[in-house]
Amino acid sequence: MLKYFAMIQIDQIRISVTEKHKEQRLREKICRLLGVKEAQIEDVSVKKRSIDARKKPQVFYLYTVAVKVAKEDAILQRNKKKPHIGKLQETVYRLPERKGRPKQRPVVVGFGPAGMFAAYLLALAGAEPIVLERGQAVEQRRRDVERFFADGKLDPASNVQFGEGGAGTFSDGKLNTQKNDRQGRNRFVLETFCRFGADGDILFDAKPHIGTDRLVEVVANLRNEIIALGGEVRFASQMDRLLVENEKLSDRGRQIRGVHLASGETIETDRVVLAIGHSARDTFETLLAQQIEMTAKPFAVGFRVEHPQELISVLQYGKEAAAVLPPAPYKLVAKGRMPALYSFCMCPGGYVINASSENDRLCVNGMSLKRRDSGNANSALVLPVGAESFDLSEPLSGMHFQRKLEERIFQLGGGRIPQQLFGDYLADRASSGFGRFTTRTKGQAAFANLRGLFSAEWENGFIEGVRAMDARMHGFWDEEMILSGVESRTSSPVRIPRDERFEGNVAGLYPCGEGAGYAGGITSAAMDGLKVAEAVLQSYG
Repeated sequence: MLKYFAMIQIDQIRISVTEKHKEQRLREKICRLLGVKEAQIEDVSVKKRSIDARKKPQVFYLYTVAVKVAKEDAILQRNKKKPHIGKLQETVYRLPERKGRPKQRPVVVGFGPAGMFAAYLLALAGAEPIVLERGQAVEQRRRDVERFFADGKLDPASNVQFGEGGAGTFSDGKLNTQKNDRQGRNRFVLETFCRFGADGDILFDAKPHIGTDRLVEVVANLRNEIIALGGEVRFASQMDRLLVENEKLSDRGRQIRGVHLASGETIETDRVVLAIGHSARDTFETLLAQQIEMTAKPFAVGFRVEHPQELISVLQYGKEAAAVLPPAPYKLVAKGRMPALYSFCMCPGGYVINASSENDRLCVNGMSLKRRDSGNANSALVLPVGAESFDLSEPLSGMHFQRKLEERIFQLGGGRIPQQLFGDYLADRASSGFGRFTTRTKGQAAFANLRGLFSAEWENGFIEGVRAMDARMHGFWDEEMILSGVESRTSSPVRIPRDERFEGNVAGLYPCGEGAGYAGGITSAAMDGLKVAEAVLQSYG
């Protein structure tokens, strides 16, 4: 719902990033813009802060602020012709009410961002959800992942992909989203993260992030709150099939009646939130065998690349501003090319990590801690793949494509992350050493030749895409740039269709989040979890 507060909003206030007294300078600018004295200002809160480096070396913070001030109506009337001054309008998320009392407790399958926020909302509404997570609690999961990084021995049930918090827990914790937020769900997600341990700057930074080290604490605190509200969270509990009434029917006459676990246990329920994540390949196979409707969808693949973070920060901000600002991110698209190479999941001051979840297969991702202080910037550079690479008419064809690619990568690096300098990639030869900077990885790495993994057309698109990116950020083309293979899980290879009630082709089944094809990151997955939980609560009428 849209609420109007007795405050004034001012947009586009510029403060130099090198200004030493930013808070005082901000108040002075507010006074001048509104034509008031500082004594009239009762309160100032920052609603948004971004960095404007379009005219470097002059680099500015751009603020949007909410101001509480005496005689507000008169001040607004006096400034009504100024486009950046107006009445504050905020969308505040209203917690949905449960229409009726559930006869059976809802089950949430998967405890990544989508499942976590679906369970949290159900718990807030008194529905007492049961959460099933195939992996471990985040405390044990962190130990399992660190051991895997050290010795390469994978636990297929507890790794970078599976476990409490989902794949996003071992990432940079980026919280930006392109999703429209007319209902205030995004703000609710950010405020919830803050409530359970994230820093308050995520509420106003244009590109908020938590950091892997802080996310571990946040997700554990959120889990404990779900339990305190009457929910139940079971780890090492993998659903191996749905229990469906009228299972042999092919139309919508089928109804969820429960779930069956790999342990042999069954749980009766008439509502299942399916938030399994994009790497639950065995579950995709089971669902297809049970005639759960799903379709193959395009995704993107490529390499994760590393540059010195200092180089990226200077290219983005200039030398003077880079000295005072946090490590710079980038977002690049090779415009003019179809399909276009683009950067994905960029991690300033981060690490390239072995993100594998299946034995004898290997994929990579990026991770940053809160301080983003590894010394290297890394990002995936990826190109879309689809009909030219696999049969979109076969629901799991994209998944099979991923698996084959990851098998080749595992063999290429002998189980370690295969790496190559960009200059050697251009020359089609294996690297034998690093250049002026070295890699920052979590997991063992080895030099290899990454040419030949993809088609000649793809490789040409990658090389020319880097050239086009360099035209936008000169210095990005760097023959000592480090490539790591392979980034294969940019998004789910399937979509599980759902209707206007958010149900799949079995009544009571609610496909949700990134694994079902409805999200693309922590925040959008969490927001989708809220949407699905709202639908579940509405269904109890």
